[in-house]
Amino acid sequence: MTAIAALALTGCASGGAETEAAEKTTIRFTYATGDETWNGVVEGVVDAFNEQSDTATVQLDPLPAGSDYATAVKTMDATGNWPALIDMRDTLTYINAGKLAPIPESVTSLLDENVYGESSDGNVYVVPTTALNGEIGINIVYDKAYFKKHKLEVPETYDDFIDLMEEIKSNGDVPLATAAGEVWPSDQLWKPLAAPVFAEWSDEDGFWNAVQAGEASIADLKAPLEELKRITDTYVLQGWQSTADAQTTTLLVNGQAVMATSSAGLGRLLDVNKVDPDFEAGLFIIPDEDGDINVLKNAVNGDTASGIAISSQAAEDEKEYQAAVDFLEFYFSVDTANLIEELGMIAPNIAEADKVKRNTSIPGAEDFFALLENPNLTWYSNEPKLATFSSFNTFFRQTRIEMQDGQTTIDQAIEKAQAEYEKIAAAG
Repeated sequence: MTAIAALALTGCASGGAETEAAEKTTIRFTYATGDETWNGVVEGVVDAFNEQSDTATVQLDPLPAGSDYATAVKTMDATGNWPALIDMRDTLTYINAGKLAPIPESVTSLLDENVYGESSDGNVYVVPTTALNGEIGINIVYDKAYFKKHKLEVPETYDDFIDLMEEIKSNGDVPLATAAGEVWPSDQLWKPLAAPVFAEWSDEDGFWNAVQAGEASIADLKAPLEELKRITDTYVLQGWQSTADAQTTTLLVNGQAVMATSSAGLGRLLDVNKVDPDFEAGLFIIPDEDGDINVLKNAVNGDTASGIAISSQAAEDEKEYQAAVDFLEFYFSVDTANLIEELGMIAPNIAEADKVKRNTSIPGAEDFFALLENPNLTWYSNEPKLATFSSFNTFFRQTRIEMQDGQTTIDQAIEKAQAEYEKIAAAG
């Protein structure tokens, strides 16, 4: 009986080991939902990882985008319910709070060294979700067939852009659709208009740091705010206040507007193609008065840096941390980069970028890729050091919407925004 019992125990131990070996570690990946293309990329990559992994399963945990995402992350933090992987916002705030875990060299070695950076403690905490092509994604998508029919040209200067909208309006058509159903799409028209002012401060530590130091003020943005108000009142399709970002695709394809603002870049072109495969879309960025195309560089560190991070909560469990690392190593592989491109987005800047197959099949894609080679492209920096800048940014967006909507004057908007900035800066 002793021998039988020993044999039974041996069998149990063996079976338990086999069961344990067969079990996969399940981790959550929290991310901000966006347009159809981005959502499809996340789902496609996670499905591909889960199919090939013998040790881990990633479960998607989608949250609303924009300011709602930042609020949801704060709630998640307050309840101590961190996922293993998170699409990070307000990065510096959470690094300083000890909420993120270092990302190992096995992951960063797969990336171009220019698209990630060490924090002040020497660790890397965030790696990019897509290519760091700055804000080239913030552009105007337009109806090429309409342009051909009416012999219109892509604007080469800011005055050309205004003349273009004036001519479209004289045809009895609406020049531009934009969205403010959520506050974050309000940047899509604002940022190209404000870029010339921001670019002036690029070599002096950025506009927002100059405001914090008292060397500049929000009153310096009065001219682009006036242009924002004028364009909204004169050329933008009515109902923009309640229009969702993704809705602008439908408005464009249905001919309710000839152009639409976007921050999705190549993804918006793919969305347009899915809605109407026969629609001929193009895109351009609003130039400044000298014809320069001012584009903000991506931040690889600081509070406005965004990308994928591993939570420190996951790092407390060796298996969860390893599963998160395994996913990131998969994410930055050549095969996954090709999958991301195939699904309609620009893949992250990996070390083996020369092996990535670019997707040029999307109508209008040639316009997007041409922007990267445009001789008038001017990169600028505007990286705020204020750890709570995102809170101010949400307030400023809402203030601009109120100004565009006629609820407040431009001077009142400037005064309110300046006071809010000073309050947030004083609070640290």
